[in-house]
Amino acid sequence: MIDFLESIIPYISGLYTLPWILVGFLLTIGIAKISGREKIDKLMKKIGLMILYFFVPVLIFRIFLNTPFGIDEVIFAVVTTIIIILMYAIAYLYAKRSAAKQKLTGQKYRLYLKTVLTNQGRSSAFIGSMMLAIEEWRVYAAIFMAIVGIALFAVIPLILSIMHKKERKSEKTETKNPLPWFLKLYPWYLIVFVLAGVAIQFITSKGSVDLIGSNADIILRLYTAITIPAALYYVGAGIHPKDLKIPELKKLIGIDKTGDDNQHWQWVRNIFLMTVLITPIILTAVFASLFVVGLITSAWFAVITINAFLPITSTNMFLIPYGIDKKSTAHAVTWTTLVCVPIVVVLITIFDIIL
Repeated sequence: MIDFLESIIPYISGLYTLPWILVGFLLTIGIAKISGREKIDKLMKKIGLMILYFFVPVLIFRIFLNTPFGIDEVIFAVVTTIIIILMYAIAYLYAKRSAAKQKLTGQKYRLYLKTVLTNQGRSSAFIGSMMLAIEEWRVYAAIFMAIVGIALFAVIPLILSIMHKKERKSEKTETKNPLPWFLKLYPWYLIVFVLAGVAIQFITSKGSVDLIGSNADIILRLYTAITIPAALYYVGAGIHPKDLKIPELKKLIGIDKTGDDNQHWQWVRNIFLMTVLITPIILTAVFASLFVVGLITSAWFAVITINAFLPITSTNMFLIPYGIDKKSTAHAVTWTTLVCVPIVVVLITIFDIIL
């Protein structure tokens, strides 16, 4: 039985995981015809939380447990922190400049600023989990994922909460942190698994096989290997065919600027450009230069570049109560997912072959 379980692992690891996006997309379309799309979306929301809480942390724990955490990993963690700060700085400056062009003021300006800033948050836990399938990248991808988790569910909500309280103070309305408790808890919950893996490895210098035995390790590897195809299935299931509309595409790229929703699509277009073009170009240019001169490794370059192209995370919808624009966020998440997922898949395939 154990041998059979071990034989399954290669088929749910590495580049074998990539088709699960398509599987999730097609299978969900078929099921939706029977049960309805709304029921599936509610179920997938619960499944997404299960993946975040019960699969991703255990996978990251196993990665750090089986990898000595040395000076190279510490430096990469610092670099990742700087990258994330830079990404949000780009978003802030871009939002201020594009708001000035639109002549936005007052409440409209604050709404736009918070919406653009929030939507710099990327889908590291779901789509980014594909990188964990590549042996040479997985530690760095896990570090990036852990730090992004802190930014998404702790730092950005804190900033939004402060802005939210200031805006609501004049209205004399009671203000509470609208982020659900399970997302407020998540970054610190994730960090516990990271620290536990690093601490056990540092203290014992043993990996999972030595600590729990080969049979138990195979079960642990199988359990954690499920994480990546499950996350990619979730991504595929979240793509709505109804969003693939030519009229909306024309509005997104600016061909059609008619109608009362022109400002809405300008906001979506600005967020889309920031996510898909501006931020990736800046980060790729900087770190490609460092890679060419030999200051960073190919694994660093691959993980940083791919993370730069990740689409906006769907968990941003949980931040709507902070006063960000719901409709713009929903459309930005959808269209960056449709465009960025193929880009990420191609980049992972190419980098895995040539680097």
